Amino acid sequence: MDKMQLIDIGANLTNKRFRTDLDTVIERGKDNGVDHIIVTGTSLATSWDAIVIAKKFPDTLKATAGVHPHDAKTWVSDSNSTLKALAKSGLVVAIGECGLDFNRNFSPKDKQLECFEAQLCLAAELNLPVFLHEREAHDDFFRILSEYRSDLPNAVVHCFTGTRQEAEAYVELDCHLGITGWLCDERRGQSLRDAVAHIPTNRLMIETDAPFLTPRTMQPRPKNNRNEPAFLPVVLASLAEILSVSKEQLAAELYATTRNFFDLT
Repeated sequence: MDKMQLIDIGANLTNKRFRTDLDTVIERGKDNGVDHIIVTGTSLATSWDAIVIAKKFPDTLKATAGVHPHDAKTWVSDSNSTLKALAKSGLVVAIGECGLDFNRNFSPKDKQLECFEAQLCLAAELNLPVFLHEREAHDDFFRILSEYRSDLPNAVVHCFTGTRQEAEAYVELDCHLGITGWLCDERRGQSLRDAVAHIPTNRLMIETDAPFLTPRTMQPRPKNNRNEPAFLPVVLASLAEILSVSKEQLAAELYATTRNFFDLT
């Protein structure tokens, strides 16, 4: 049987924990069926770094370009033009990671709102999907996203951890959900497990959010507890079990959905 093909839609490969062995990490991902990885940009600086990394591995890597709500306080008058230039690099497949995070409020709420709306406008202008972040801000996030959704080609709520009701609302809004190793955490992932069981599989994609969210079901666990794309099959296995489908069938559907979403060739 051919090896399953997987796409990791969100890996923070610009993180310093990948500084010394990135080539090995990418190869290990390929050995485990992950033939495409989308490197997440979370600020103007890391978006540039994500593009630089993607240029080194153009057959495997693509990038997003955006400003995370934690960094919204850095958004200034010329940020939009800088981000627009990054997004036109040829390797960027989505605007983001952008959104709202009222859990820690590392940036003031008014700056988060300004930064989020600006990036939705830019994505609409460039006809690019959005790679979204929401934490403890669902009402404002959903309201704003609803205003722009019809102008956007695609939208994925990255690292979705919400309720069934929130998941169904996003699907109704024609959004996709990115599922991580949170699904594998019996302590805090039950709400997510309940939610995904009611979501059409063609609205789901999978991601590691590496180096974060190492699946708790991994045996043995990595000694450094660093998540990486090679562990994406663990997320796939948990999702397949919940949906009562074979891993092979689910992998094929997720792969087709993801290629279409990001227009990967």
